[in-house]
Amino acid sequence: MQPFGQSPFRMASRLSFGAGAIAQGQRALPEEVAVALSYNGSTQAVMMATPADLQDFAYGFSLTEGIAKPQEIQSVEVVETPHGLDVQIWLDPAAEARLSKRRRTMAGPVGCGLCGIDSLEEAMRVMPAVAASSFRMTPAEIMAAVAALPAAQPLHDATRAAHAAGFWSGTLVAAREDVGRHNALDKLAGHLVRTSHKDGAVVLTSRVSIDMVQKVAALGVPIMIAVSAPTAQAVKLADDVGITVIALARPDRFDAYTHTDRISKETAHVA
Repeated sequence: MQPFGQSPFRMASRLSFGAGAIAQGQRALPEEVAVALSYNGSTQAVMMATPADLQDFAYGFSLTEGIAKPQEIQSVEVVETPHGLDVQIWLDPAAEARLSKRRRTMAGPVGCGLCGIDSLEEAMRVMPAVAASSFRMTPAEIMAAVAALPAAQPLHDATRAAHAAGFWSGTLVAAREDVGRHNALDKLAGHLVRTSHKDGAVVLTSRVSIDMVQKVAALGVPIMIAVSAPTAQAVKLADDVGITVIALARPDRFDAYTHTDRISKETAHVA
């Protein structure tokens, strides 16, 4: 078995069946590892994830799940175990006290965003409104953001089995990949909260579900762009918290659902 941390994918033998022919070959497959997120010695969540960018994952998951802000995290250490990876996160006393009041266990396949939540109230948690922002995008910039993301997806290029989340601020300034869409977004969030950046938009290779809107709201980003469609509840939440949802986005077209005033329309004809 390939050691964790060396590569996010491995080669596997395969047989390819086609019209009247069978061929032997190899294909790159993404690694999918059990990753535990432990806080002050107790496991909070176990996610199936790509074993890369785990420091980012720790900071991003902590923020988007409402566990801790970056300044409340004292240290992060990734420990290899016989069964997977344990991301050991140590919180300051205030964050630890909050967490002890809402302790829950999440265990799910491929970063399932709401797996293991123990109440309907937790699944439909109320999110604070995104802070007012002067950030705007033209239709051309939105389509350019979508067009730029594939160049930042080496794992997807190798395997055709990974999601990506990127951040656009005039250019694509960061991107993270994972076998799970929630994990990719959490890893991006963890990178962004530890670096200096201007206002911008999150760009996703996935659909827009309510849990993805919750994570973007926790990050405080005013615009999210996705290549797939949104759910009805995701659109409602985005409207409530002030996020612009752009979906079914391609390099030559897109649909906008909420807070469309952030799209500068001077270069686009509105039928």
